[in-house]
Amino acid sequence: MAQPQPNPTGSLLATDGKPHPRQDALMVATLVLGAVAFVAAQFHHLHLLSSWTGLIGILTGAYGQFISATTRERFLLVIGLGAAAIGFFLGMAQGGLFGGLIGF
Repeated sequence: MAQPQPNPTGSLLATDGKPHPRQDALMVATLVLGAVAFVAAQFHHLHLLSSWTGLIGILTGAYGQFISATTRERFLLVIGLGAAAIGFFLGMAQGGLFGGLIGF
């Protein structure tokens, strides 16, 4: 069986030619959670959504970084992690994970 040839362009988003379904799923989940957390953090009344999606996005992104195999995965995971972290921190500043639900 022939070995996959590396991408000759040296692109930042180059892959190793092998499928990585678990890593790709975590990458997409982190990007979606990060985008939702970041957008929801722009609205004060959505602090529960932004803080929880941000927290889950941080955890999925961290695990994705741990098992990532290519630069493309790592690059997009870092973007998703950054958006999730910003959403999480702004959500925490606006009311937190349980703000208003349990009497705090």
